[in-house]
Amino acid sequence: MENPLQNYWRLRLERTQAALAENNFEVFLATTTQQAAETALLQIIPASKAVSVSWGGSMTFVTSGLYDRIKAQEELEIIDTFDKSLDAAASLERRRQALLADLFITGANAITEKGQLVNLDMYGNRVAGLTFGPKHVIVMAGRNKIVPDLQAAMNRIKAIAAPANTMRLDKKTPCVKTGVCQECKSPDRICNVWTITEKSFPKGRIKVILIDDELGL
Repeated sequence: MENPLQNYWRLRLERTQAALAENNFEVFLATTTQQAAETALLQIIPASKAVSVSWGGSMTFVTSGLYDRIKAQEELEIIDTFDKSLDAAASLERRRQALLADLFITGANAITEKGQLVNLDMYGNRVAGLTFGPKHVIVMAGRNKIVPDLQAAMNRIKAIAAPANTMRLDKKTPCVKTGVCQECKSPDRICNVWTITEKSFPKGRIKVILIDDELGL
């Protein structure tokens, strides 16, 4: 067989796509980050008729270029929760406002091959937008986020996503030094709110773009 690794990931992505669709998510497959961004910008957003757009933390959203491209859309009302010019209080208020946007964009810490989204959040704004508030949600996720089941999802988040994100954010937690979750009580702890999204409700509210690349943490 030619390109066995490519074939392996195609099968896993298609299997995950089918499981998500069975759970009422609308699912798109993209081979590159550019295709993922164009799927959101040219298909999903126009179909949603969204006027206001915001987002929760997602490295994939930024890496794909979609963040910059959306900010350039003059017809959209942008609620930019990534604005570094805001102080802590204003940043928190901006995140609250984001929960009433027409469209909310975020990533995923893990996606199971049974069609579930699994996330662990610090403030809770990212998972709040995912679960309720915005009329439409786009989840962008690389193939590295795919895991077999819930236990594997939680293991992935605790072993990889959480320690790596604390390092990225320069937090003062034990896992920054050890690389392993210590179930800490640090004020900088980012592991505070778990969510498991079993199904999209209403059907199709959450759109998942699965990308055939290793992206994010």
